[in-house]
Formats: sequence, structure tokens, C-alpha cells
Amino acid sequence: MSRDYKKPEPRGRTGTIVLGIFIGLVLGLISALGIAFYLDRAASPFLGRDKPAPVPVPGKGATVTPPLSPVGKTGPEAKPRFDFYTILPGVEQPATDQDLRNRSAEPKTAPLDRFFLQAGAFQNAQDADNLKARLALMGLEATIQTANLGDKGIWHRVRLGPFDDADALGKVRSQLSSNGVDAAPIKVREKAQ
Repeated sequence: MSRDYKKPEPRGRTGTIVLGIFIGLVLGLISALGIAFYLDRAASPFLGRDKPAPVPVPGKGATVTPPLSPVGKTGPEAKPRFDFYTILPGVEQPATDQDLRNRSAEPKTAPLDRFFLQAGAFQNAQDADNLKARLALMGLEATIQTANLGDKGIWHRVRLGPFDDADALGKVRSQLSSNGVDAAPIKVREKAQ
């Protein structure tokens, strides 16, 4: 008779491979959940650290979140967060919609007023850079202006512009608003030469 010289396969080897794959999948799932939990709890550099409280709009029944700008006050007798406009009187001031409409109606001669959108002002330069990067991801080019306010310290302002007409400013402002960035229009008076 012929003899079978084939070595018999060890039993249970396929069971250990399946067990190893199962353990690897479980460990991978646990590590993915741990990373997701960590990232969910970590602070995002793009979120503001202090969000202003919504303010009710008189007569409309709606609430509006005030912009992070020197224009709004948070309480009835609260002083403005920034003193840019009192330190530089006559040079910079908050712009109103009426100013923008008047600018559109004026002839295109050498203007003395330029309009910007101020998206934020920060004492920490990294916060200003983070906002500038966030705006760049939206396709908007912003600049950072550094201002020394004496005893108030150094502030970094994130601005977009200048804008020549109210339509362009309105489009950018609505784009910022839809992405959760409140921007205040700023009128800067240039020095006559």
C-alpha cells in the first residue's frame, strides 16, 4: 500500500488568526473612540473664548448677538470693551448704514473716508492669527493691525477691506454672518495731504 507522507496541519491555527483579527478590530475601535472623545472635549482655537450674550431687538421680538467690537455695550451702564475710538478721536469711528449709503451716492472723487469690517480685536496675537486663518479658509483676505493703547496694553485688530461701496461691504458682512463671525463696519478718516 502507498503511504501518505503529507504532514497533518496543526489544528486550531485558523482559530488563533480569527481571534487575532477580532482583538485588533476591538483595539482599533477603542482607540478611535478615545481619540474622538479627546478631540470633542479639547478647546477649538477657532471658537471665541467669550461669546457675547444675545440682546433683544426692541419691537421685533428677536434677539441679536452683538459683534465683538467697540460699538456695542453689554449692559445698560457698561463701558465699551475697547477705547480705540476715544484714543483716536476723529480718525476712526463706527460706521452706520447711513454712512455707507451716503458713500454710495457721493461722486468718486478722492475720498477721505475708508470703510473696513472689523471681525475682532484681541490682546493675544495668536487669537488674531487664528481668526485671520479662519477668514482665509472662507476665502477672505484679512489684515491684522496692532495698536498700543497705553495702560490697556497692545491689541491686535483683524480687519477686512477697504471697501468702496456698500454692496461689497454688505456681501462680505453677510458671508461672515452666515459663518458665525460678527463684524462691525468701521469708518477710518484718512489724513488730508
